[in-house]
Amino acid sequence: MAAESIMSEAEARGIRFCNLEFTDIMGMAKAVTVPVEQLPASLAEGRWFDGSSIEGFARVVESDMFLHPDAATFAVIPWETARGRIVCDVVRPDGTPFEGDPRARLRLLSERATRLGLRYEVAPEIEFFLLQQPTLDQPAAVPFDAGSYFDLVSEPTAHVWRDLMDALDALGVPVESSHHEVADGQHEIDLAMLPALAAADAIMTAKLAIKAVAAHHGLRATFMPKPFSGVSGSGMHIHQRCISLGDGRNAFADPDNLEFGLSETGLHFIAGLLAHAAGMSAVLSPLVNSYKRLIPAFEAPVEINWGHHNHDMLVRVPRVSARRPTDVQLEIRSPDPSCNPYLALTTLLAAGLDGIERNLECPPPADRRRRATANRREAQSRRLPESLANALETMEADALLREALGPTIFDEYLDAKWQEWEDYRREVTPWELRRYLALF
Repeated sequence: MAAESIMSEAEARGIRFCNLEFTDIMGMAKAVTVPVEQLPASLAEGRWFDGSSIEGFARVVESDMFLHPDAATFAVIPWETARGRIVCDVVRPDGTPFEGDPRARLRLLSERATRLGLRYEVAPEIEFFLLQQPTLDQPAAVPFDAGSYFDLVSEPTAHVWRDLMDALDALGVPVESSHHEVADGQHEIDLAMLPALAAADAIMTAKLAIKAVAAHHGLRATFMPKPFSGVSGSGMHIHQRCISLGDGRNAFADPDNLEFGLSETGLHFIAGLLAHAAGMSAVLSPLVNSYKRLIPAFEAPVEINWGHHNHDMLVRVPRVSARRPTDVQLEIRSPDPSCNPYLALTTLLAAGLDGIERNLECPPPADRRRRATANRREAQSRRLPESLANALETMEADALLREALGPTIFDEYLDAKWQEWEDYRREVTPWELRRYLALF
């Protein structure tokens, strides 16, 4: 959308302010708000802001940053009065991309894929809980509704859902489908397949919309991976494919491969994902709480494997329709919705391209390996990290991830996450008090 078109729409819609939005290294949405009269200058020249106060963005001595709006992302915020939004890139005063901008890193990796003749596309499945707002009488988190997998959504949840779907449509977020998930209060929204950068923008937009619409209805939406013990946690499974820029075909598809329909390119991409799965875990599952979701019996992966059937596999190749044999996708199931989508897609693409460029050999699918492997130590070596600390140690040792994220993001991210782990390690939890206080 050209600047003139944006200003025409802003005038027609009565827009008075516009949020210039960006995402920090931890995946938190940030914004500078400008009056609509300042929008033409912001579109043409960018908007200055102080980056020194944003976690991981810049030191005080080099704090001058500029937000460069991506005009194609302009939208009117449906739950606010007279306010628009534009997603921005973060640049230095000389106009060069800031190396600590997660969006810039994903664009850089996408351009690398383009040079290889590929367009990386993804379709995320965003899971979350809708909770009642805590009160003095009921301070604990309580699910808003009672339901299970694919239950028909009825009132009052249906009213919330209508407003949410309307909001996503108004913001240009393409929704494929939505449904109730396994646990009480748990829901899923599946987005359409999009190029990686547009998909990451859509994930951030969808999360903002979900929280805002929930709050409008007196509810709380949470993307915390495991808010309740004993029930399924919330993941963000990501379906991936690469389109060949030469002929427009799915580079992962080979209809002559009767078992999986996978091409050699697809198999190499899987091999790359598996090779870097442990290191990527700190980005794809970034919270202390994330590892309470990645446990057996809740359709979450715990091993580094791939295959067709089981929903507890790390990389699953969903079966394709006989009418669309080339619609092959690779679903990675470890990410959760607390992750920074720009960094998550950057690491996934970097890992997959590493598999393609180095012709990494894909191991046998998990069903065969499970039958063939009786060695407990070998099985243990294929497990995902079981804690944030384990994940951070593995990430530190993965040189490819450092290259993909760049030293600024890589180092700042690790520093922040190690501090998060240390804060958790020092905390005495209610479980410890219940377990030990009276016993010892």
